[in-house]
Amino acid sequence: MRHELICTEAATSPRLAVRGAPRPHPGAGEVMVKVQATSVNPIDVKRASGYGRRLLGLKGAARFPLVLGNDVAGVVESIGANVTGFARGQRVFGLLGTGRSGGAHASHVVVPQALLRHAPQGTGPDALAVLPYSFTTMWLSLRSIGITPANARGARVLIHGANGGLGRLAMQVLHHWGSQITAICAKGECQAALDLGAVAAVEYGPGCIESLPPDFDAVLNFANWDDDARLASHLGPRAMGQATTVHPLLANFDRLGWLGGAWASRRDRGRIRAIVASRAPKARYAWTIFKPDPQALEVLAEGVRARRLALPVGLAVPLDNAVAAYDHVLAGRPGRAVLLP
Repeated sequence: MRHELICTEAATSPRLAVRGAPRPHPGAGEVMVKVQATSVNPIDVKRASGYGRRLLGLKGAARFPLVLGNDVAGVVESIGANVTGFARGQRVFGLLGTGRSGGAHASHVVVPQALLRHAPQGTGPDALAVLPYSFTTMWLSLRSIGITPANARGARVLIHGANGGLGRLAMQVLHHWGSQITAICAKGECQAALDLGAVAAVEYGPGCIESLPPDFDAVLNFANWDDDARLASHLGPRAMGQATTVHPLLANFDRLGWLGGAWASRRDRGRIRAIVASRAPKARYAWTIFKPDPQALEVLAEGVRARRLALPVGLAVPLDNAVAAYDHVLAGRPGRAVLLP
């Protein structure tokens, strides 16, 4: 028997319950993991309210009741045919894609072997469970505008939302690569950004974006779609580009339907792209959309082994107290929220 956390219906305040279900069996190339820890990400809280139902429905990931979650840390319980490199009893971490097979908020999950990595010695499941989804999303943002270790050294990078999970991981990666980071932070969080390697940090508020230099090589917006145009106006003439994870794609389709959502998204994206192009003709502009990426997991595993990558855990609770974890994320409290099945 497996225990799974289900979101029973779409509601602003998550409607959650724990239920029993048959334990899954791994197919070819799959590993069944006994979950020791899984995280609640902001996207889980939004999906619990019905966010993204129209587009995510195409992947079978929007019909209630839902099992949410993407991050997994635990122990291999069994393996399917053609699995190499994993054996029963090994500690692992990784992630699940968003799809009809369900999420990670459960006691047992089946994960494709390509989306699992061996857990580094000395790093517990709580610390591992908060990393894969956030790191992968951040990594896709870097790749989408062409930031690599080869061109990052000395690059001037502006990060909006630097104190969040994506921002903290971006600072850890880019600082290691030698970038010059300017961080836009929530109130009281500037020192934390400086401690992670930012060369400058400003507190978000009226006029803070306008006060910044106009010559950044790259902009990463992890915080607020409404700021995207103003951020783009601070790219320099040789900029690599701007990536945002807070674009309105899913919301546009939820609100306006298929035709209206497509038109609004094309308009919104084109408007910012035009600003980016006016600042730097060769710069890229990208809306980042999460999808599993084995290369990102490999880079993550290497960074964790080297103790260069980590996120603070603010709350860890059993599955049957998941409401507290969702409330923690919804309220924007410090540290990541972890479920312990």
